[in-house]
Amino acid sequence: MKYFDLSLIEKGGPLMWPMLFLSLLGVILFFERTLYLHKGQIRSGDFLAGIKNLLKKRRLLEALTLCEETPGPVANVTKAALLEYDQDEWRMRSAIQAAALVQIPLLVQRIGSIAAIARISPLIGLLGTVVGLLEVFFKFEETGPYAPIDILAGGFGQALISTATGLTIAIIAYVGHHFLHGRVRALVHDMEWVGNDMMQFLLRELPEEDAESGETEPNTDGDQS
Repeated sequence: MKYFDLSLIEKGGPLMWPMLFLSLLGVILFFERTLYLHKGQIRSGDFLAGIKNLLKKRRLLEALTLCEETPGPVANVTKAALLEYDQDEWRMRSAIQAAALVQIPLLVQRIGSIAAIARISPLIGLLGTVVGLLEVFFKFEETGPYAPIDILAGGFGQALISTATGLTIAIIAYVGHHFLHGRVRALVHDMEWVGNDMMQFLLRELPEEDAESGETEPNTDGDQS
């Protein structure tokens, strides 16, 4: 449509520039967080199955190496459990929880900034609306009750453009924040599931297999027994 062009920035008044800056900042933060969370998203079931297979073959060092080479919080939580494989349940659970507490802030950082943009943008738009109406008021004072229509059109146009821009930025930012928050929840769920499953495997399933096979210690040199 011909009305949606760069001239809207000028027609919307000086507060359009702060809102455009916030929109650009929000886009940058959204794509940065999306790429970061995507990098940390792995096939948790396949990863856990591979770790268990290595442990059953007494290849603890290879399992730790796999955790080191795999990006994301799930691998870090698994590594924390493996490092406490010979400890009791309390020590292992504490190690898993500590690893998760380190990872969660890394997942949620800068997502709150997007929520802040969603809250601030409508306020700036409202301020732009008030500024536009004040300009109309002051021009009425200067010209009297018979002010030309272009004065009304310019002031009310600035007010409406500013409000619409602020609301648009807020809606988009809220959608982006909701999407990223959902990705974080999925990763946290994967961490909880993998950490609990790995702990049960190390404390119960693996010792039972050791008793059946006569093995007592995981092999840390990478050789299959």
